[in-house]
Amino acid sequence: MNDTQITLTGWIGGEVTLRQVGEDRHVVSFRVACTPWRFRDGEWVRGATTWHTVKAWNRLARHVAQSLGNGDPVVVHGRLVADVWERDGKPQTSFEVVATSVGPDLSHGTATFSRTAAPAEPTTAERPDAAVATTVVGSGADAGSSTEVGAEAA
Repeated sequence: MNDTQITLTGWIGGEVTLRQVGEDRHVVSFRVACTPWRFRDGEWVRGATTWHTVKAWNRLARHVAQSLGNGDPVVVHGRLVADVWERDGKPQTSFEVVATSVGPDLSHGTATFSRTAAPAEPTTAERPDAAVATTVVGSGADAGSSTEVGAEAA
């Protein structure tokens, strides 16, 4: 898949809106203002602010709605998606970020993380780290071999 991945750092401007879609899906949407600063000729110069629409789905959507709000510093990572349509016979384009990760920008403050209960049986799609191999230091496995998570020891 040839997706354009993007990471934004900025400030949430406006409401964080959570909506239910169908029986069991949720989507959150919010706007992020990104203002670059450059050090030029011995002083900091503010660049032009760009605004980005961000959407996130399902569990991430619910967590964002519970955790972040207007004015919060934020880091967003996701796919840049174009929406193309016609108005008065002329093509129009807008872009939005479909987030895969969202969190507070800790360069502007602190946060306390609260882990939510895991689903009964997480799927590989929800837990991409489920098949990652790990090594336990001091177990003898760190002497050149590794054990897959969930694998039984011989």
